[in-house]
Amino acid sequence: MSVSTSPRKGAGPSAPKDEEQRLRELGYQPVLARRMGGFGNFAISFSVISILSGCMTLYGFGMSTGGPAVMLWGWAGVGLFVLCVGMALAEVTSAYPTSGALYYMADRLGGRKWGWYTGWLNLLGLLGAIAGIDYGAALFTGALMKIQWGFTPTPGKTMIIFVCILLLHAVINLFGVRLVSILNSVSVWWHLVGVAVIVSVLAIVPAHHQSPSFVFTEFVNDTGWHNPLYVAAIGLLLAQYTFCGYDASAHLSEETSNASVSAARGIVRAIWVSWVAGFVLLAGLTFAIQDYVGTQKTDTGVPPAQILIDALGTSGATAMLLIVIAAQLFCGNAEVAAASRMVFAFSRDNALPGSSLWRKVSARTQTPVPAVWLSVIVAGVLALPSLYSATAYGAVTAINVIGITPAYAIPIFLKLRAGGRFQRGPWHLGRWSKPVGWIAVVWVAIVTVLFLLPQSSPVTIGSMNYASVALVVVLVLATVWWFVARRSYGTPSAYGNAREQAEIEEGIV
Repeated sequence: MSVSTSPRKGAGPSAPKDEEQRLRELGYQPVLARRMGGFGNFAISFSVISILSGCMTLYGFGMSTGGPAVMLWGWAGVGLFVLCVGMALAEVTSAYPTSGALYYMADRLGGRKWGWYTGWLNLLGLLGAIAGIDYGAALFTGALMKIQWGFTPTPGKTMIIFVCILLLHAVINLFGVRLVSILNSVSVWWHLVGVAVIVSVLAIVPAHHQSPSFVFTEFVNDTGWHNPLYVAAIGLLLAQYTFCGYDASAHLSEETSNASVSAARGIVRAIWVSWVAGFVLLAGLTFAIQDYVGTQKTDTGVPPAQILIDALGTSGATAMLLIVIAAQLFCGNAEVAAASRMVFAFSRDNALPGSSLWRKVSARTQTPVPAVWLSVIVAGVLALPSLYSATAYGAVTAINVIGITPAYAIPIFLKLRAGGRFQRGPWHLGRWSKPVGWIAVVWVAIVTVLFLLPQSSPVTIGSMNYASVALVVVLVLATVWWFVARRSYGTPSAYGNAREQAEIEEGIV
């Protein structure tokens, strides 16, 4: 595949200045500090995907929904389709490098309502991601404390740990994007070296390993459903849940040098590096399983922790869990950065209640301080039901993916619909643009249906998949608020493009 990444004339040392001018052409006055380089932009999406967070947190789900065969081959297949989604999204990001990202793209290519609903889906997904990532880190921290000190991780104690993690991430993000960028760069190496260490130790230390036939062909169905194809389809969600959040590169584009190229590259690189490293991690864990049923029923509440205990002993498991927890903390911090930029951008266009507050930027750090606090507070509220229900964490995860995944496909679909009217940026797919774009749209449509299906039988209040409820709630809220804010909401007309934008909104184009 031939991909053009040649920047516009004038890129190079003067690229940051050119990007500021490009932002003005898109209708926005630059107010955020452009202090992030290309590696930092890649690092934030890689950190948000976080294979040491997603794969480890959802490993128990995969053990029941298809087992090893679906986890390994599902990861390989899903990763390929997600790469198509990422490349198609990167192409649109190159044309519209703004903090608003998905909703701004949809607004430009489809009109105000497309942008409005895309924005609300994206925002819900980002806030749900903070809750899901940091609550997962709290669960792993509780498991570590149980192994080390006999701590009992009750819902109340887990919630306290969760709130402390949220506060930590809020404070770090208030120091400015340069610190966030440095931590994300560290996060990349932490993840890659961490995976290498965990897999190497699991390969060397245990006396017993599962056979290749078990790892790559063993099918396990503990869902209650009898159709193996249905179970395998549900099992693909382990990978799809993990491959979320790579739009972070787009949300940080107003703080990235040469963003028209760097943000697009950041999305694609984050996906393929995670794809390779995640497969290695899943294989390493699965080969090291000592007792499959015992791992599923572990009293730590975290199956990967039990794999580590059985294979390495308490001390070894503690060391490996420290690696995982640190990676999850990096992941949550990156997600707060991405979500707060979305809050800032959406408020800049008057889409949120209290927009005049949430769009304020610190003169000292050039960071959207109120948006950071709103992001962590809403994430905390979303996780509160976990105090009363064991299934609430699954519901939070559902909120994340059912919001953010459809939002990826909307600007891609609108770009395809626009045809020659879409003016591509310096990073593009050339002749592959349409086929990759349609593969991405179809795949997102398929997995969105999978997200809504019941995952266990019989379906009860405790086992229900709440993704459908989350989707209906956000669409209803977005519709209600549309009638309140529709007169004030709107992205600024692009320089030299006002007539075209008016035609879009009137349905002429």
